[in-house]
Amino acid sequence: MMIIASGRSARHVSALADHLGRTVKETVGRSAKIEGLPNADWVLIDLGDIIVHLFRPEVRAFYNLEKIWADQQAAPVRSDA
Repeated sequence: MMIIASGRSARHVSALADHLGRTVKETVGRSAKIEGLPNADWVLIDLGDIIVHLFRPEVRAFYNLEKIWADQQAAPVRSDA
């Protein structure tokens, strides 16, 4: 499962990631793997079966992961044979 969410600022994204990391540690008993905290533009939290992407709004709009993972009809493959 993948969760994509936004914070209002880098500080908010960092706080969300920190809170989620602490909650996972308390609930599951193991630490989540967290990447991207120094800048907090895009923080990735690996919980094993669940991946959480936390973005600042403008970074989320730029990468547009929703579009990448959306169900889209595949374009026909062209053969030059």
